[in-house]
Amino acid sequence: MGPPPERISSLQNPRVKQLVKLRDRRPRDEAGVFLVEGYREIRRALEKRVALTEIYFSTEWFLGENEPALIEQARAAGAAVFELTKDAFAKVAYRERPDGLLAVAPQWKRALTDLDLPAEPFLLVVEAIEKPGNLGTILRSADAAGCDAVIVCDPVTDIFNPNVVRASTGVLFSVPLVVEESTRVRAWLKEKGVRAIATTPAAEKTYTDADLRGPLAVVMGSEQYGLSEFWLKNCDLPVRIPMAGQADSLNVAMATIITLFEAVRQRHA
Repeated sequence: MGPPPERISSLQNPRVKQLVKLRDRRPRDEAGVFLVEGYREIRRALEKRVALTEIYFSTEWFLGENEPALIEQARAAGAAVFELTKDAFAKVAYRERPDGLLAVAPQWKRALTDLDLPAEPFLLVVEAIEKPGNLGTILRSADAAGCDAVIVCDPVTDIFNPNVVRASTGVLFSVPLVVEESTRVRAWLKEKGVRAIATTPAAEKTYTDADLRGPLAVVMGSEQYGLSEFWLKNCDLPVRIPMAGQADSLNVAMATIITLFEAVRQRHA
């Protein structure tokens, strides 16, 4: 056990003010860090040996009995520890009902060349996803489906947005994640011999009729506009999800889950 942590009660404390600022992208990028809120998210960051720089806690918000051990684990890994009063923690928390744990982690940048892919990679490519909650859910889906990496093309949403971290339940730390331009991603996929399967309502072939085995990248478009003309023209095969009702499209996170797990079914058959 280290020395007792500094206790912060003032809402005007510089650390409290900085944590509030980190909800916005520009201060995050300027500082090169982002917020990780919640027991499960912080635990997963520590499991993946993410070097948390700071951890803040408030015992009055704790939901269980395992929080002190997690705080000590973060401290042992090099994080500076600070205790906040209930009101101070409510000020910095992103969630409506916080669980009393908030950490600061360094941002990272991974390139396509950094990916260590198997002989038959299974990839997810998403283009211009707008909503942080959708992007976080998509990351969870990719993790559950066993994708080797997620590539975010031409991002509208910052991958370090607190809602992405929250919706991903910390999977952000476990799925290899690359942010890159669509043209470079397409050239890289061709170089690696990976087929790009693009989802679009205009396709003739349904996703269940397509061969989703072998080196594969499932490509999903934005919530409002779907895939760009670039991907529709340059994919190896467009596929569609049949729609029997009046709705002409699915939520992008749901469409991603459906398509990924059809690929999982075929690849494990």
